[in-house]
Amino acid sequence: MRIPTAVRWVLGLVCVGALVVAAGVNANRTGSGAEARAKLTLVAPAAAGGGWDLVARESQQALRSNRIANNVQVVNVPGAAGAIGLSQLSRLGGDPTTMMVTGTVMLGGVERNDSPVALSDMTPIARLAEDFEVIVVPADSPYQTLGELIEAWRADPAAMPIGGGSAGGIDHMVAAQLAREAGIDPEQIRYAAYAGGGELTINLLSTAPGTPDVGISGYNDFRDMLVEGRLRTLMVVAPERLEGLDAPTAAEAGYPAVDLVNWRGYVAPEGLTDAEQQELIEIVGEMVKTEHWQSVVARNRWKETFLTGDDFGRFIRSEEKRVKTILDDLGLA
Repeated sequence: MRIPTAVRWVLGLVCVGALVVAAGVNANRTGSGAEARAKLTLVAPAAAGGGWDLVARESQQALRSNRIANNVQVVNVPGAAGAIGLSQLSRLGGDPTTMMVTGTVMLGGVERNDSPVALSDMTPIARLAEDFEVIVVPADSPYQTLGELIEAWRADPAAMPIGGGSAGGIDHMVAAQLAREAGIDPEQIRYAAYAGGGELTINLLSTAPGTPDVGISGYNDFRDMLVEGRLRTLMVVAPERLEGLDAPTAAEAGYPAVDLVNWRGYVAPEGLTDAEQQELIEIVGEMVKTEHWQSVVARNRWKETFLTGDDFGRFIRSEEKRVKTILDDLGLA
């Protein structure tokens, strides 16, 4: 059941105080304590264990270990596919010491949850990389190939629970794209939304009735279970196969129109000066060059697509339009 929009936003306000305190907002912005290199808060707008949380915590490690920033805190603000975190970030207008992880998922969350705040309202800092989606099943699943899965799905869509991130996010949109291309009405999808990758994986591996038979998320959300052989990949949504993963791309599987990529990036509150925005851009620019961050990119099979400032802002605006069109076309808006 979809929770009414007004209720979601009221619930989201509960976390506002915690975020404001953690951000260490200094209204006058005086003294070194308010400078981003002295004190920086990274907001992961989701629960622990998912892709946004991973980006924030690996960023924290890279910034600390390389002394790019001294005091780096991570704050998790889950809810509404990132729209709650975005709403709270908007309340920190003018604070140059806070950045929030964002990406394709948030654009879907903003649209589906009728967010009063747009991602393009924030100060664009940097796009970091692309994180590719994978479709997986438990190792003991009867589905050995995507074709076998599609055949069963077509026969009875309601009997095929599919797990992923928040409703309307990229996982949901990939499921809807695949359904449409396979001749299945996207509105017939039995979709189960989870707050983070950890929760999704636990339920995917559970034998309890009603838990999902199929999981869709970023590769890193399933990485450990794939390495251990507890999950099996049926398809990757990427232009090329992922190294070390024996699974076809969407195009190879016969579904080239399934092409959504989950990019990762950082935005800051609106109202920053040009100098404050540039300082955050430089901090992130130094971070992505570190050995630690490069190892993170390689380990998670990401593709670096670094883009900053106004160029990143234009990209966000174009992505907002693209995601809205996809959601409208698929009946998910």
